[in-house]
Amino acid sequence: MVALAILAVVALLAYRATAAMTDGEARLAAESTRWRTLDRFFARLEGDLREAVPRGSRHGGAVEPALFAQAVDSAGNAALTFTRAGPDFSVEPGTAGQRIGYRLAGTQVEVVYWPQLDNVDDARAAAYPLVNGVRGFRVTMLGTRGAWQTRWPNSGDVGVPRAVRVELELEGGTTIDRTMVLR
Repeated sequence: MVALAILAVVALLAYRATAAMTDGEARLAAESTRWRTLDRFFARLEGDLREAVPRGSRHGGAVEPALFAQAVDSAGNAALTFTRAGPDFSVEPGTAGQRIGYRLAGTQVEVVYWPQLDNVDDARAAAYPLVNGVRGFRVTMLGTRGAWQTRWPNSGDVGVPRAVRVELELEGGTTIDRTMVLR
């Protein structure tokens, strides 16, 4: 009877140890996936920004600057829209390129693609979620005078900024800051 009780206690301890290791493995896998997703997001954003060209676009009758960024809410969350270089060859001269944007929608950062570089008034952009669990998406640009700005274009700065700094505030309170040099 004593041996059976000891065996039960050992089995219970072994079960608890196995359950703790399994839970730890699941948490580690989820955290690893989260950081891989963030790494892919920043790699994609940096790749797109490095392809930014100083060409504005037309949206109906309005002309938009080559790169446009500004805070869209009281928390300082930003929307970033710019022209990215397109394919090396295009049948129609001057049509190469793509209008692209990044924004915070709820708790996820989305990438936004417009159908063409120059669009009609009612053109609908397609948005795709990239990162979930985000509380803040802030963007600042380095102007030609060496000052960081929360709005672009701003007072004499046109085209593409010298650098862009992106700050993601995650729901857990972690803040990730990445600076990308453009020119």
